[in-house]
This record gives sequence, structure tokens and C-alpha cells, in this order.
Amino acid sequence: MIAPTAHLGAALRLFGEPTRLRILGLLELSELSVGELADALGMQQSRVSNHLRLLRDAHLLQERHEGRATYLRLGVPEEVTDDLVARLWSTLRAEIPTLPEFTSDVARLHAVIARRRARSRSFFDRVASEWEKIGVDFEHGEARERVAAHVFARPLVLADLGCGTGYLASSLVGLCAKLVCVDSSAAMLEEARKKLEPIARGAALEFRRGELDELPIADDELDGCVAGMVLHHLDDPADAVREMRRVLKPGSSAVVLELAPHKEEWMRDEQGDHHLGLDPRDVRIAFERAGFVDARIEAVEDRYQPKRREPASSEAAPALPLYIVRGRVPSGA
Repeated sequence: MIAPTAHLGAALRLFGEPTRLRILGLLELSELSVGELADALGMQQSRVSNHLRLLRDAHLLQERHEGRATYLRLGVPEEVTDDLVARLWSTLRAEIPTLPEFTSDVARLHAVIARRRARSRSFFDRVASEWEKIGVDFEHGEARERVAAHVFARPLVLADLGCGTGYLASSLVGLCAKLVCVDSSAAMLEEARKKLEPIARGAALEFRRGELDELPIADDELDGCVAGMVLHHLDDPADAVREMRRVLKPGSSAVVLELAPHKEEWMRDEQGDHHLGLDPRDVRIAFERAGFVDARIEAVEDRYQPKRREPASSEAAPALPLYIVRGRVPSGA
């Protein structure tokens, strides 16, 4: 990192290259892999690498490694208020939109994110008919029942967010007057419909297609919601948690069932995972920042047992640890 006593010229040279400002502007908008960043800039990855090295040395980037992938985001140490680089960046960041390339950069960024989401939707559309065999098996099912038990003080309108084929929703249909199932994949919703309609037990069922960071649910529509094994499929799980807060009535609860961090790289391709598990502390912090109270982490005795789709693989899929994070909307909200 450039020391506070370094020549001003060194810091000015760092920010004097427009490409580095463009990189910082994009990474302030979204976490990106190195390849995605190069696509958003419209540049070869080799041309971006040297700029990234200089920005890393200046502690302007945060890196997250998952398996073989490296993800970048803006990482200005805002708590170091006397740092020359941080102070220069705080002045320059407002000027990024005036760069002549910025509009094109943002358009390409949106295209990168759209392709990422399209790949996810396409994946789940392809495997929807198989998902019951490869993606919803647990050792003994206690995790699903624990999620269901936490949601209802007074079961009225509930939602299963990222419902997939309805493995969690099937535990909710007898506990509410209306159940809203949301998924980005139309094929997954159709599989959920086939499973749930025969066991609805008088509950009104609605199947809504949409993204979890833009839920097709009105403000304060729900008395409770669950999201089972879905946040690790998303670009930014915190966006989904904020949407949960928006659609819940005061006093209502949200419950998340998630995978702990693991190293099973094959699950990116065979399970459509974007993250190799999530740190439960990060999920709890997302709950707190979204405005939930009493956010807490709970251990789960159950373990997730994925099945590999590749029949030639001699590697047995391991049982993976799970946890629950739950929170409540303040009653006076």
C-alpha cells in the first residue's frame, strides 16, 4: 500500500490511468470475476491484469476465492481516513460517470450480469425434471422440518422463495391459507406445481416466476417466508435478504437454510451453485443490515447429501454441513 508519506505523484499516477478508474467504478457496482470484469471493460484479460496488480497493491480491491475462481470487489479501507489513496479515491469516485467509456462499461456490465442469470435459469430449466433425484436429498430431513417450524406464529400467507421443485413448500401447505412459490425457472415452478397441487389440503397455491432480488411480491404481503438452499445460487445473497424484509409484515419471520462453506468445486456445474456455501456470519449480518431483529444462527443436525449427475465419476459426493439463519421484522415497523 502507498504509505501516507509517499510522494503525491505516486498516488496520482495510480489514478491517472482511466482504465483503473473504470475498473474501480465497475467493481463499486458489482462483484465480478476477473473474466467478467474484462468482458465489462471490453478488453482482453491480459490487458486488465497489470492494472489489477497495482490496485491490489494499493489495497483498493477485495478478493474472494472459491475453488479455482477469483472474485473482485471495491475494497477501499474507509476506516483509514488519513490514507492518501483512500482520500483521493473518495474525491474521484463521484467523477467516474463522466468518463467517456463509463456508459458503455455499464451497458456491458448489465449484459454480463444478464448472461450470468440466463446461464443459471437455463441450467435449472434443463435439470428441473431431474432435480428431485440430484438436488433435494438430505440424510433424514430434519433441516426441512426445522425451517418449517420456525415460520409460523399465525399461519396465513407464506412464501417459499427459490422454491425449486417444492421440497420445502410441501412442508408448508398444511400450515397456511395461501402459499406463494417463487422461482426464476419456469420449469422448476411447473415441477413444484405437479408436486404441491395434489397435497394442497385447502391452501391456495400461487406460482410466481421472478428473481429473488426483485421478488414478484407486494410490500408487507407475507406473514412468513423461507428460502431453502437458494442463497448460494445468487450473485449477491444480501439483495435477496433485503427483498425478504420488504415483503414481510411487521412481526413476521424469515428463515434461511444454507450450506456451510465447502470445497466441492464440481457443484458449480452439476448443482448450478454460484458460491461454494456461505459463511453463516455473513448471512446473519445481511439479515441485520436489512432491518431484521433477533437474527441468529442455528446449527442443524441434518446434512445435505448431493448426488453427482456424472455417472462416470468414481468420487462419492460427501454429506455437507447445514445451518439455519432466522430473523424477525420489528413489530412496530
